[in-house]
Amino acid sequence: MTIRVAMWSGPRNISTALMRSFGARADTVVSDEPFYGCYLRETRAQHPMADTIIADMDCEWHSVASALSGPPPTPRAVWYQKHMAHHMVGAVAPDDLVSVRHAFLIREPARMIASYLGKRETVRAVDLGLAAQRAFFDREADRRGVPPPVIDAADVLADPAGTLARLCDALGIGWDAAMLAWAPGPRATDGIWSPHWYGRVLETTGFEHGEGPATVLDDAAAAVALQCDDDYAYLRRFRTSRA
Repeated sequence: MTIRVAMWSGPRNISTALMRSFGARADTVVSDEPFYGCYLRETRAQHPMADTIIADMDCEWHSVASALSGPPPTPRAVWYQKHMAHHMVGAVAPDDLVSVRHAFLIREPARMIASYLGKRETVRAVDLGLAAQRAFFDREADRRGVPPPVIDAADVLADPAGTLARLCDALGIGWDAAMLAWAPGPRATDGIWSPHWYGRVLETTGFEHGEGPATVLDDAAAAVALQCDDDYAYLRRFRTSRA
């Protein structure tokens, strides 16, 4: 029986590196933002490559959800599904996915914003998805009776082995040291948007060491970060990734 892991994150928070990490496991197949096409068709958001993404993907909410509950694209013991929380604006909510173990990846908003503005000219709080993550986290915690796993990008970068071992334990899958390294370059499982968004991660062979110096934002970007800080701090209190 395949274990499905739905990792809910936001943009520019090492989500692709974490997908690479799971993809390095011999027992795991990965899927890259399967609801992105649905989100773009629903919202008509002016994202880079939007028309190409819509044309390339299944954009029917219920069809995507059904596929994610069916057989994995390649037979494996673990199916890692990388999701963006802010994509879930249509007929399907994260709660509607069945037979899935939900987890959450967070990152300090200022760092997300600085990276995001390297790819787009403007950013809004809703683009980062932290409020959506918090809302679903609370629903999932109520459903389970215990908080679902939360990991912080800073913890992953500071201690990849320890942080990911704790995550795997919380998900009920075995720790695999293969998660610490991977070959550079693109993957067939990468979304078609990879050329625009994944330039840096395509060069990596493992997690970078630490977050680096504190991020300095201009007034407009700092105001967006302030809108997200409470949701981030709330989720961070529950992080599985702390030692």
